[in-house]
Amino acid sequence: MRALLLAAAALIAAPAAAQTIAITGGTVAIGDGSAPVEGGTVVIRDGRIVAAGRGVAVPAGAETIDATGKWVSPGIVAGIGSMGLVDASGVSDSNDSSARNSPYNAAIDVSTAINPDGVVIGNERAGGVTRAIVSADAAGSIFAGQGAIIDLGDDAQPVTRPRAFQYVELGEGGAERAGGSRPAAYVMLADAFEQAADYRRNPVAFDGRGRDALLKRADAQALLPVLDGTMPLVVHVERASDIRQVLTLPRRYPKLKLVLAGAAEGWMVAREIAAARVPVMASAIADLPASFEQLAATESNVGRLQRAGVTVGVLFDGSGGEHNLKQFAGNLVAIGKIPGAAGLSWGQALAAITSGPAEVMGIGGEIGSLRPGRRADVVLWSGDPLELSSLPERLWIDGKPQPMRSRQNRLRDRYLTPADGALPKAYTR
Repeated sequence: MRALLLAAAALIAAPAAAQTIAITGGTVAIGDGSAPVEGGTVVIRDGRIVAAGRGVAVPAGAETIDATGKWVSPGIVAGIGSMGLVDASGVSDSNDSSARNSPYNAAIDVSTAINPDGVVIGNERAGGVTRAIVSADAAGSIFAGQGAIIDLGDDAQPVTRPRAFQYVELGEGGAERAGGSRPAAYVMLADAFEQAADYRRNPVAFDGRGRDALLKRADAQALLPVLDGTMPLVVHVERASDIRQVLTLPRRYPKLKLVLAGAAEGWMVAREIAAARVPVMASAIADLPASFEQLAATESNVGRLQRAGVTVGVLFDGSGGEHNLKQFAGNLVAIGKIPGAAGLSWGQALAAITSGPAEVMGIGGEIGSLRPGRRADVVLWSGDPLELSSLPERLWIDGKPQPMRSRQNRLRDRYLTPADGALPKAYTR
């Protein structure tokens, strides 16, 4: 009996056998800007990428998946948006994307509200999105709060990195929230940083209790990592002059780690952005003067930024679903074929919606590509992922297979050929 107990204890103490998956024979796109390779193999072990490309050996005992005639890529990284915060945008009770009436702003932590069971999460996962960069919208202040990086896995733990960045509105949006002018927005920003510094020097004496106080104690505390450079400050600006002004902020706050979002006129100051080593999440195909701060918008923006040496990710602009990012990336490839326009190569375009956003947000060593050691967020596509006709057939997040069913395709199947009793009572055949 003692021998049996010892044997059982040894089994319990022993580590679980490594789960190894080999996806073989497909066209493999690493997601790092390189061109795809045919007849490649992707090996996953314990939720991480072991190897990807041509000539990769299949480990003994691995679960083998034949991808011949198909494509394999990293999952799409979508952002910056409200995924997981909104169920129905027109219903305030299900919309946590803004807090106009709250006395708090910079301290707001969106990771506490992510709903992994939301309809949007399932829809986007079925479209090839595996991670998302999530932020609230600035409402009662120029500060929207602390954003998060999430995964779209079918489980109850969606947050990859909480409090991953602070989001602030400048430009036209910041002017509106600060009282009506851009100078007022910059005064509000500087005063908030000064109050945070005051809080650091003497937390006990800090007075942020009044409802009319610009910063509550929690807001001041939330801005300290920004001033220390341990939390990126994502700044939404579009106009070239606004971008130039934002690039001067590190002169006053040397540790500031900036990320630009939007930057429709970024191409006009691309060299300055590159020299400052500030990454950008840019709209891919904005080419109309949708506002006065976007008068010089062009579809060549991303291509010109990248040619100047700027690290760029494609920003989700709110049109359609986030998995439309693959359409935006495909358009960037097509734009490059227009005389005089600046687009991206196929490999660069895929990177702009996978490893690009991850690099911009400082987590390129974790997600966004099929490089060894990265989290195994992998999509098996029916064809070229940048073609509209291609669809995800299988998908893994952290090496775990994910369901490809969503509310959208379940409704499609239900009503495509409805049988008696399948339709709601109000419907007639």
